[in-house]
Amino acid sequence: MTIDLAAPGIGVGRAYGSCGELLQGVTEQNRHFLVTLPIRRGTVAVFEPGGDRVDVVPEGKSKAARLASAMVARSSVLRGGRLTLHSELPEGKGLASSTADLVATARAVADAEGRSVPVAELEADLRTIEPSDGVMYPGTVAYFHREVRLLARLGTLPALTIVTGDEGGSVDTVEFNRGEPGFSAADKREFDRLLGELGPAITHGDVTAIGAVATRSAVLSAASRDRPHLDATIQAARAIGAAGVVVAHSGTTTGILLADNDPALREQVLAAHEICAAFACSVAVHHSWRPGVQRAPIVDHPHLVTTPRTESTPR
Repeated sequence: MTIDLAAPGIGVGRAYGSCGELLQGVTEQNRHFLVTLPIRRGTVAVFEPGGDRVDVVPEGKSKAARLASAMVARSSVLRGGRLTLHSELPEGKGLASSTADLVATARAVADAEGRSVPVAELEADLRTIEPSDGVMYPGTVAYFHREVRLLARLGTLPALTIVTGDEGGSVDTVEFNRGEPGFSAADKREFDRLLGELGPAITHGDVTAIGAVATRSAVLSAASRDRPHLDATIQAARAIGAAGVVVAHSGTTTGILLADNDPALREQVLAAHEICAAFACSVAVHHSWRPGVQRAPIVDHPHLVTTPRTESTPR
């Protein structure tokens, strides 16, 4: 029996999501940017080569189908196949579900070819499909999401727990990014200043400063999307000693940032759950993704327990 070592094999790709954005706005040079808050939930894609066309499961993942088809069309070893996506991220909520699907897809198809997909190739493909988050990079990054280009790598966040409330409904990322938020020249100067503050805060693990930037960005986001519960949520978060409030600027999620090294963390998580339940149709708990770090769950409330995972850089 002869084995063809050049034949494509089953490919697997992974990508993490982002719990809204620590900061999102427009620079003084009128460039739209965001800063990711990577979380330990995302998408796993499996590509099984075979046949003469690309089939995608679930069927509604049209963007992933488009990307996989484009990659297969220019491949020297693939003709078709079945792409299956397993996602932990709800769609339209601002958790980077679409970008995670696409990044995982590209990694899976490339893996089936026996290679890793270069980030430049990945971004070029994504640029033809939609505005994208920077979740193809490990750690936290500042990203020109409409241009699908990296602005800066900001490093690894300190260990954070984010209790989020879903306001209901959904937001179409492509449609949202066709509009222009009503930011003034002063707002744009402030966004530049906030970005300048956020980088060193992440480098030094300054949770208070990170939370302050995220909260201010959440307040400024009202220019693009009304959040009637935001002021009360910020006040309540301060009262329990939270680091700040984070929002999905083009989604329906508002979250309360908590430092994992706070001795009162368990009590804060339960209190944050109650705060979010006051405005949300559902509440979830997320943990920041920190490349190369393994952590056990810190919450023992029966409704809030999450499964521990080994964190590593996705393929």
